[in-house]
Amino acid sequence: MAETTHPLLERAREAPTSPGVYRFADSRGTVLYVGKARDLRRRVLSYFGRKDLPDRTVAMLDIARKLDFTVTASEVEAFILENTLIKRERPRFNVMLKDDKTYPYIKVTTGERWPRVEFTRKVQKDGHTYFGPFLGQSMARSLMELARTRFTVRTCTIEIDGKLPRPCLYHHLNACLGPCVDGLTTHEQYAESVDELKLFLGGRHKELLPKLEKGMWAASEREEFERAAGLRDLMAVVRRLGEKQDVELGGHLHADVIAVHADGAHATVCVLPYRDGRLVDKREFHFEGVGDVAPAEVLVAFVAQYYEANPFIPAVVETPVDLSQEERSLLEAYLEHLRGGRVRLTRPQRGSKARRVGLADDNARAAFALRFRAPRSQAQHLERRLGELFGLEGPVRSLECFDISHSSGRHTTASCVVWRSGRMERREYRSYNIKEAGRGADFAAIAEAVTRRYRRLRDEGRDMPDLILIDGGLGQLNAAMAALDGLGLNLPLAALAKREEAVWLPGRDEPIEPDGHDPAHLVLRQARDEAHRIALSRQRRRRKKKTLATELLNIPGVGPGRARTLLQVFGSVRGVQQASEEALVERMGPRMGCHIWRHLHAGE
Repeated sequence: MAETTHPLLERAREAPTSPGVYRFADSRGTVLYVGKARDLRRRVLSYFGRKDLPDRTVAMLDIARKLDFTVTASEVEAFILENTLIKRERPRFNVMLKDDKTYPYIKVTTGERWPRVEFTRKVQKDGHTYFGPFLGQSMARSLMELARTRFTVRTCTIEIDGKLPRPCLYHHLNACLGPCVDGLTTHEQYAESVDELKLFLGGRHKELLPKLEKGMWAASEREEFERAAGLRDLMAVVRRLGEKQDVELGGHLHADVIAVHADGAHATVCVLPYRDGRLVDKREFHFEGVGDVAPAEVLVAFVAQYYEANPFIPAVVETPVDLSQEERSLLEAYLEHLRGGRVRLTRPQRGSKARRVGLADDNARAAFALRFRAPRSQAQHLERRLGELFGLEGPVRSLECFDISHSSGRHTTASCVVWRSGRMERREYRSYNIKEAGRGADFAAIAEAVTRRYRRLRDEGRDMPDLILIDGGLGQLNAAMAALDGLGLNLPLAALAKREEAVWLPGRDEPIEPDGHDPAHLVLRQARDEAHRIALSRQRRRRKKKTLATELLNIPGVGPGRARTLLQVFGSVRGVQQASEEALVERMGPRMGCHIWRHLHAGE
């Protein structure tokens, strides 16, 4: 979009010259992209008037209608805020991290009054605190054992109300403070143990040790010698763990080696963690559909997301990626902020370190091929096989499938799902509300849906599918064929019957029956089942909305908002009808409540 015509150009000119974060959003306020800048005005103005913008950026600007700024004190603070906003908003045009496997985490349920600690492999936005990912299950299990036996934070899932008559065995083993029994502990004492546990799991041992020492002496003064001894032993454990993390002698250092491989469409990041000079794990992360993004940009985005969630940050991070001095300085400052100590980000050129980054680079290439090229090869095989099955001149790269759903001839809904390049494209699904035509109107419904779908594609000059699949038999196939003839289109067409799983083709009196294990037939069944699922769900949604409209929205003065409130309070239309006048008045007010009750009971 040209500089003089973009609606956000004037807004960009109003941006401050300070460091900060900017956010592009669409007309509905959905965040499309989050970025950081040392100079906000210079950065956002660079989006307008240039002809060499990446396709991904051009697509974002085409739908962007809002631009907001947040000023920060420094570029590092902007980097931290940018990462926070990306995790919260998940903008579609940012580079988002997708891990290829599940790693263990330790979860502290800080959103509860009496938090507990548990082992998990799933991170959710639930208001709790997660620590990880850890290097393998054994480390996470060991830390869980320390959390259970040393920090006296509960691991049970019971609801804490203080009414239990006696505590469990963990309390008697001094492995839990026993908040389940009133009087065994106070909320302040329990919260202090939780805070200590969070410092421990976060690797903040230098902050934890003074707290433990202070608690040890305080317990000793109160003559709580057993608790003081427990804190003393815990301090010894923390010191030993701290020594293992802090000592980095030549040949026995801790380092992460990070490599990136991209092909202009997707990208893969490989992390090789070295602990005490030994390779202990390999992690692979994939960025799908990022477009033509430079490896340096992928690395910067990855570092922000990876180390914010990783409890251990080594003093050395090595990479073969060529970073600018500005990018290198920013990442080092960010990692130092997280670690609380110096971090060196290097690009080794020779010796054993260069061989390490070369190994990471080889692993990134291999992981990329396994993740992106192998599935593409499989997709190409399916495309060729579909073309062979239907006797087409070329492969079937795009397939669209239609199905019809109705309730005794009412609320008829058609669905259209899209299969492309080996997978279902959910963003391209469409559904159509069909005019009420009574029972047995499947043929007319199919014809209407096909007509509406391909008339629009034709009028907009968009690509047509390589194959159209209809859920049904010969009758549905003929209806779709007549609709295409009416549009002047000649597209490959087939129908898949539900019971026999047979394929009907135009001009043939008998169906073909592919091998049930034929991968092409499996694709047809997958598309047919997905079309059926979408049609049924949309038809049920429409029927529910229609019921709401006919029963409640017919009451004068009741709109969608009030109707929704009535359903939420009374559960259903029948519940509203059976509600007393007093209950309606209490919820909707004297005037509207009496009005609704009188309308619903007018014929009684």
